[in-house]
Amino acid sequence: MRTFLEVPPLVAVLRGVTPNAVGAVGAAIADAGFRIIEVTMNSPAPLESLRILGALERQGVIVGAGTVTKPEEVDAVAATGARLIVSPNANEAVIRQTKSRGLISLPGCFTPTEAFAALEAGADGLKLFPGELLSAKAVRAMKVVLPEHFPLFVVGGIGADNMEEYAAAGVTGFGVGSALFRAGKPIAAIRRDAETIFRRFVSLSGGDQA
Repeated sequence: MRTFLEVPPLVAVLRGVTPNAVGAVGAAIADAGFRIIEVTMNSPAPLESLRILGALERQGVIVGAGTVTKPEEVDAVAATGARLIVSPNANEAVIRQTKSRGLISLPGCFTPTEAFAALEAGADGLKLFPGELLSAKAVRAMKVVLPEHFPLFVVGGIGADNMEEYAAAGVTGFGVGSALFRAGKPIAAIRRDAETIFRRFVSLSGGDQA
């Protein structure tokens, strides 16, 4: 089983996906190269979608839940077999519960204060969110004070057209949501956009990310 740091650091964020659609959506995204897929907890029946996506683990895909804001949600996600917990905020109770269940913790933060609180609570990486409000210059300044090589993901408003500025600032990876998936989007379009985004990510990372 591949670990968090052994897969391309590119997260597909599925907000609003349904259990009926998630199998086909997840397969299209995985076929394009993504190896981390997140279903947000404010989607319809998210736990069922997580169970369905568990089949992709055989392809080396890490399945996780996003918009996790309560420790009890961590327990519910863990019961599905999902391995990643992503939050919009740096809730220390959620981080600690995540680590107590042996899961990967990727909490959201916007300031150095939040980032260091998350680090002290045991986070495995940080989700810099929302990306629309956090410039590449700000990310570069934050990296100066954070531990070297600690995984940093920019999430919010990310697509193939604006990855370069953040990559130049030294981020580890990205979470991609609306540029990749929205409810009702045709599978062919999801596959096309996933391929475009993944190719762009690989070109910026300077190597084979398969």
